[in-house]
Amino acid sequence: MTDAPRIAINGLGRIGRALLRSIIARDSFVDVVAVHDLTPASTLAYLLQHDTVHGRLGVPVVAADDELMVGDRRIRVLRANHPGNLPWSSLGVDVVAECSGHFTSRDRAGGHLRAGAKRVVISTQTDSAEATICLGVNEASLDPDSDRIISNASCTTNCVAPILAILDEAFGVEGGWVDTVHAYTNDQQLLDLPHHDLRRSRAAGQNIIPTGTGADKALARVLPHLKDRVHSVAVRVPVPDGSLSNVVGMLRGRAGTEQVRDAFIQAALSERWSGIVGVSDMPMVSSDVIGDPRSCVVSLQDIESHGDAVRVFGWYDNEWGYANRLLDLVEMVTLRTNVRRPVTDLGTPRSALVR
Repeated sequence: MTDAPRIAINGLGRIGRALLRSIIARDSFVDVVAVHDLTPASTLAYLLQHDTVHGRLGVPVVAADDELMVGDRRIRVLRANHPGNLPWSSLGVDVVAECSGHFTSRDRAGGHLRAGAKRVVISTQTDSAEATICLGVNEASLDPDSDRIISNASCTTNCVAPILAILDEAFGVEGGWVDTVHAYTNDQQLLDLPHHDLRRSRAAGQNIIPTGTGADKALARVLPHLKDRVHSVAVRVPVPDGSLSNVVGMLRGRAGTEQVRDAFIQAALSERWSGIVGVSDMPMVSSDVIGDPRSCVVSLQDIESHGDAVRVFGWYDNEWGYANRLLDLVEMVTLRTNVRRPVTDLGTPRSALVR
């Protein structure tokens, strides 16, 4: 894959590993030349191959001499105290997927650029990004020349923004509220221990925990005309994966329940939302969405409208669905910017089909 775009992953935690798994599962045209993590390669190999939520990886993983063999992909394992000290220039890295959660400011993420990477895609919402992209919603706003630090927003934003966009284009949205019931994450505590958010200091597996969410800010960046008109809260619950966003939209006019259902059915069938939005008429629970690569699966039987108000339930795998959008964005960045192009026989990424 010497002619393929060369990427590196900084941070091989839950999202970093899910991204690498999605690259393997989709046989992506990108060439993962390195990962950066302070964890020993042998431990990374074990955690990559064995996952309590997502099961065993379907290819062998072998660690040796600071590298991983993942199937037929050879990946260097690097360790440094700062992105600026990483050998991105000598490795010819085109795009770094910043998945550590630590280097999200413009200055800190910019360390990857100073080390020689051409672009950085951050796997979280950050106010420091030059562009925040939600696939299917606003990828046309990406400036391939000037946007070098790009945010993939959050998993919740990737679920909610398509719902709001579909409602807005079909009926017009004046404003709304989002209540997200979210699986616990590794930012919480297994047992009661100190945390800067006192509620997150409580045991994640034994509590329903109200907490904040950055979805408001991210939604304002991807749907700027709805800035300050959509508000969100989050509740963390004792499940390891699989989340639900309850979106209540105030429309410009009245819309019947069947009209709203039909709008989502037609959207799910469209090329624009293919692989991003799905619908289901089954009585879903959170475990049903685990392993689904889409950003959002709308529950048709839970859609309700009353006058100009509508409620929509959107299920999402907050790890796997998000990692697949992260890969879509990384692929799209390599195609739209002046980094090297993939060789022609490696296929067309899903991101190239959007808009």
